[in-house]
Amino acid sequence: METKGLMFSFYIQEGTVLIMSTHSSVILFQGDSITDGGRSRNDDPNHFLGHGYAYLISSKLGVELAAKQPTFYNRGISGDRASDLYARWNEDTFSLKPDLISILIGVNDAWRTVNEEPSGVTDRLGRAYRHLLEETREVMPNTGLVLMEPFILKTGATVERWDTWQERIGQYQNLVRELASEFGAVWVPLQQTFNDALEQADAAYWLWDGVHPTAAGHELIARQWLSVVQNSPLAIG
Repeated sequence: METKGLMFSFYIQEGTVLIMSTHSSVILFQGDSITDGGRSRNDDPNHFLGHGYAYLISSKLGVELAAKQPTFYNRGISGDRASDLYARWNEDTFSLKPDLISILIGVNDAWRTVNEEPSGVTDRLGRAYRHLLEETREVMPNTGLVLMEPFILKTGATVERWDTWQERIGQYQNLVRELASEFGAVWVPLQQTFNDALEQADAAYWLWDGVHPTAAGHELIARQWLSVVQNSPLAIG
């Protein structure tokens, strides 16, 4: 199937996407607090991208592609699970008409389940994530998708039940990787990036509580995202 949009001309066949960039346009970052990054909820360009990896990626690409003036949105919301993300997909994704959507979600699904909270009685990550991607392909078939791997390190909140955390996040990592393949999305692996970073500094230096990145952790994410996406068929340019 060939599809053409504002940003890309691409082919999807048997879960594999081959895409040629034509020009950059609207890039949307979606997720939980890691993406949120303390962003404002207004139109102030000094604050609406937050202070995390979405800001770092947007600032670099914004300078490099200034002649094309791409638009970057951050709609991450702290505390969101995959089901929360799906519940607001109309107003926070479809209404923005993005040419590329980057998604990082899963740690709150794991947090609620691992800690046996009432909102984590059933694990809805896979079901909600699939609904979200199916609907996106149906409503916006020309939009490029980037799925980011959820990640953790052993420090802070993850120490007490580390084995359970590892098992749950490992399941999510496999699931999201499979969804990326099935829906023709670019997969951005991150767990190994953080594991490798432990050779330079301890876990809390990168993820202060085992889940949420420090400034250095966000820079790691941004560099990995740019390395993968900008060397993929979805390269923004």
